[in-house]
Amino acid sequence: MGYKSQTGSRRSAGQKFQKSEHEKAKTKPQKHRAGGRYAQEEIPIPPLGEVVEKTLNKLRNLGSQKFAVSPFSQYFDDWLVNVREVLSEFESSPAVVVDDAFVKERSQVFLDVEREFAETRLKEAALDETAKNLPDANHLIVQIDVEYAVKSRENGLKRNGEVQRLTRNVHDLEEELDRASRMKTSLFGSFSKKAKAQKEAEATRKLNSAKSELELVVQNFKVEQEKLHDEYEKRKQAAMEQVERIEKEIETLETDGSLEARRVACDALVNGVNALLQRKQTYA
Repeated sequence: MGYKSQTGSRRSAGQKFQKSEHEKAKTKPQKHRAGGRYAQEEIPIPPLGEVVEKTLNKLRNLGSQKFAVSPFSQYFDDWLVNVREVLSEFESSPAVVVDDAFVKERSQVFLDVEREFAETRLKEAALDETAKNLPDANHLIVQIDVEYAVKSRENGLKRNGEVQRLTRNVHDLEEELDRASRMKTSLFGSFSKKAKAQKEAEATRKLNSAKSELELVVQNFKVEQEKLHDEYEKRKQAAMEQVERIEKEIETLETDGSLEARRVACDALVNGVNALLQRKQTYA
């Protein structure tokens, strides 16, 4: 009787021990799972104000970002990706709940800036083609100078030849008149005063005609040269204006024309975030 009682007591004690260890074993994973839930619940969620401030700072930085070198359109796609990532991070925050007004405004901002980027791309492409014309425009100025120099030289040679010929003719006629003036006359000879007078008159007429022709040729060459020079000046002025226009357009290639559009877009997004926050505070 006493043996059974002791045996029963040991079994009872063993069962209690085993049960206690089993219960302990069961409670350990429960504590681990509970600990896991506790860890997840303890992940800090940034407050709305912090999320908003971070978003606004990033948008302002992107709005003032300056691209390095032209063509500036090569940076457009990456810039848009960065802006979209900032807004995606903002909208995915547990502290943020966007509304339809914000989504509509944000979508419109992207449409507007993408349209601006498309126009800028076209302008850059057109300006790039214009820039390729600069060497030809500069060469045209050199060509105009050369052509003018050649024609001026040709006219000068032609003028000098004509003037030399006519001057020699005038000189010959002056000698002829001088000879006629020095001829002696006789009362009964074959060469009378009347004949001498006629000869002098004819020589004088020829001389005057030659001098007039010489003056006319000189004047005509002068007019022709002035006309040539005026034409040269007009052509060169037009060519120089073309070069200046191209150079000014090329200067715009070195200026980021998208900066204002990007600033306006980011300002609009900043205002949209602030407006969303204001609406949430109003309805809270």
